Amino acid sequence: MDWPFTTFDVLIFLSTLIGVMVLGLVAGRKENTSEDYFLAGRDIRWWGVAGSIFGSNVSANHMVGMMGIGFSVGFAQSHFELGAILGLMMLCYFFLPVYRKLNVYTLSEYLEKRYDHRSRLAYAIIMLVIMILVQMVPALYIGSRSACVLLGERGTFTEEIEVEKSKLIVDEQSGKLVRETSTETKPKLKVDKTYYNSFVIALALITASYTIFGGLKAVVYTDAIQSLLILIAGLTLAALTFYQMGGWSEMMRLDHLGNADLGIAPAEKMHLYRSTNDPDLPWTGVFTGLMCMHMFYWGTNQFIVQRALGARSDIEARSGIVAAGFLKLLIPFFAIGTGVAAFYLFQMELPDEKVDPDIAFTKLMALVVPVGYGLFGLIAAGLIGAILSSIDSMMNSSATIVSVDIYKRYLRPEATDKEMILVGRLFIVVAVLIATLMAIFVINPNSEANFFLTIVDYQGYLVPGILVAFFFGIFWKRGTATAAFATILAGILFSALIDNGAKWWVGDVLNPELDHPSGPWVLNYVGESLQFFHRVILVLFCSSVLYIVVSLMQKETPSEDLPTWQTTQKVSPAQMKMLVLGIAIALGVYAILGYLLLQDALSPMLAGLLGAFWTLLARAPSTFRSIGQRLSETEGKLSWLLFTEDRVWSTLLCMVAVFMLYYYV
Repeated sequence: MDWPFTTFDVLIFLSTLIGVMVLGLVAGRKENTSEDYFLAGRDIRWWGVAGSIFGSNVSANHMVGMMGIGFSVGFAQSHFELGAILGLMMLCYFFLPVYRKLNVYTLSEYLEKRYDHRSRLAYAIIMLVIMILVQMVPALYIGSRSACVLLGERGTFTEEIEVEKSKLIVDEQSGKLVRETSTETKPKLKVDKTYYNSFVIALALITASYTIFGGLKAVVYTDAIQSLLILIAGLTLAALTFYQMGGWSEMMRLDHLGNADLGIAPAEKMHLYRSTNDPDLPWTGVFTGLMCMHMFYWGTNQFIVQRALGARSDIEARSGIVAAGFLKLLIPFFAIGTGVAAFYLFQMELPDEKVDPDIAFTKLMALVVPVGYGLFGLIAAGLIGAILSSIDSMMNSSATIVSVDIYKRYLRPEATDKEMILVGRLFIVVAVLIATLMAIFVINPNSEANFFLTIVDYQGYLVPGILVAFFFGIFWKRGTATAAFATILAGILFSALIDNGAKWWVGDVLNPELDHPSGPWVLNYVGESLQFFHRVILVLFCSSVLYIVVSLMQKETPSEDLPTWQTTQKVSPAQMKMLVLGIAIALGVYAILGYLLLQDALSPMLAGLLGAFWTLLARAPSTFRSIGQRLSETEGKLSWLLFTEDRVWSTLLCMVAVFMLYYYV
């Protein structure tokens, strides 16, 4: 690929980048107190909450990674967006009211108020590992790799490689396991290590420049602008891709029927559900482990929740969260669906080239974006904006944890606001240095793996115990401090034990030489290894059992002042029972609709509409109660309250998500 940027592209790109940096520095120039620096003075408007949550979540890992998985796996990757709606609703109406009632800076503070300082410290350390090593490092990697591909021949080179494919199958005649292997030689695009390293350093320095001096307000303002850039870039690339393909309908036709004249076989990628033995997104793992990880990511994750903690009011916080949910529902179409389109487009235009999932985004840019109109600069600005909006969030949140949860809590309880801000700024420098060195010396810039799924896998080792401690802490008053601390640590141990145990067991059962009688069954229903979503749900089960057993073994009388959802929101036991019953009934109806759909008793369209209507009915009582309460507290017009009531919009959001879950079956 030749140098694709014209002078106009470079001008657009640089002006956007410089503008974002200046905005961040100006927005945060008056951050004098720790509350100003770490929570933006608790004065963030709903659009700031929405833009910052979306921008923090939709990093380059998302823009590039989601398209890469759409390209290699398919539309089933949309579960990462559709399932996020559950996590956002849990945050909005269950977790956040408790956090904001306690007026905390960090979620670690909540754990100390609910349990004790041990859980607070354990959470703080684990979150620092996640934010720096599991989030910042991959963001620098994927951003720098994409930037190299955008440079064309200056930042990349092509090398012939031998691709070996290996697959375990059940022989139809003997019924025994047989391993099939094949090799082929294809050209592979690789990035130049010197350019890659330079981009890693540049991205780290640019982000650190405004995050260090501006604090959360700088992060929120820049994230809002960068979220807009992300949407513009993603939608522009999607529009150009489908225009070249002949539209969404043509992509759907190729996916179902293929094109014999062009040698394209139908890959059936535009389905949400994959078999239980799928190595990437089994439907059983999607509705268990992935859903639980959504609850962790959106409800108990410092760098996401921190934006809502800094909101001006509860209503502004909830409205921002719901708005972020609507933005999330765009990703299946402009990122994942476009990745599926790229799968077919590359077969037409680049039939002999081996394209890695992580460079599908930039390769697609080179293929469909016309030169000379500034579109390259615009899309590149959106890509870089996605990188910056993710990294700056990690920097600020990690600085908050170190300053509040470690420095002030354990080292200098009498620390002043200025001292805490200084410590936060110094830690950002340390975090950036660690992430930069890791991205340069540890990460392979020419990896062939789906890096997005790799990130989720690594995170899945660390978070099950944390989720259990938060979930039971918020909903069960009987849970004890020792149980929470033990569970947070044991979750990591359980992950390692179950993962290694499964590797040993599955490897033994699926060894063709041993001819194990259960081999074909395990291969058909489990796969060649335990998929990590299945591991997560097993770890969550073990962690929950440990938490409950330890809590019941300790003869402690729970205080009525414990910060749980029931106590902070004044929910009676009877109301709690009705809520649990209502959730069980709702899930039962969804399951019945799914069964009827699988039996062909309902079409996908009808099942989706019925599911959406049932969601409306299930959410109606709480929505009307909220509107009635606001009418009694204010003298506003009903029409205006309907427009501004977050529960109305969250109901619509849930209806759209449920419809998609059935329609794209």
